[in-house]
Amino acid sequence: MKNTILATLTGILIAPIAQAQNYDDVIEASLITGWRQADGSHMSGIRLELKTGWHTYWRAPGDAGIPPSFDLSNSRNLKAAQIVWPRPEVYEQNGMRSIVYHDQVVLPLKVAPKTKGKDIQLNAQIEIGVCKDICIPRTLNITARLPADSNTRDSRIAASLADRAYSGSEAGAQNVRCRISPDADGVTLQASLDLPRVGKGEAMIIETANPLLWIAQPKMTRSGNTLTAHTQIQHVEDAPFMINRSALRITVLSDQRAVEIVGCKGR
Repeated sequence: MKNTILATLTGILIAPIAQAQNYDDVIEASLITGWRQADGSHMSGIRLELKTGWHTYWRAPGDAGIPPSFDLSNSRNLKAAQIVWPRPEVYEQNGMRSIVYHDQVVLPLKVAPKTKGKDIQLNAQIEIGVCKDICIPRTLNITARLPADSNTRDSRIAASLADRAYSGSEAGAQNVRCRISPDADGVTLQASLDLPRVGKGEAMIIETANPLLWIAQPKMTRSGNTLTAHTQIQHVEDAPFMINRSALRITVLSDQRAVEIVGCKGR
């Protein structure tokens, strides 16, 4: 089982065809400088443009793909940064489900400066996977100066912020509970919650705080306002592990909106 999990997590990196051709033009990245906010933070955006037919991945890529990673350590006057993820799409292919963005996406990036009132020099290196008929890894380097005196909201960033996930309280989620049971390969997780329907094609993604934990695609059912999902969680290195219920993140996606719930109570 361990080898199967590792193949699922890393298979995107070993497509042999990707080594024989030049795919430099399948994705381009740029920084939208954005605006300085009243609290001293700066709202900027990472713009990813994909060639027609290609897609890239959300923070949790699903059954196939790799999550993007962002290195901002070479930036100046940067204290902290946080991506506000807009709603992704569910993509089914060959019996596998991925969580993706197609064509173009703006990832809002909220940046806190070390010294308020000063410009921020943002230098970002992005490791990202892109797929069409094959999947390839790409390294993107982008840079921009975020002026302290910029106060004009950018409509592209604002549109992505409007498409962020609703919190559980905003969406009316209640009675969020999890039951964790050990099995031969790891643990089985059953999650249930009360949530009004969020749109067509509902799907659930479950995440933990540990990147070495593999989570199978949840099998979700709805009865009225009650959603129930079952999944299996395993460690990719067959090591012992614990699950912190308060750090579990449950996201419900649809064609209209996303709802993100953090933490669940025991059953």
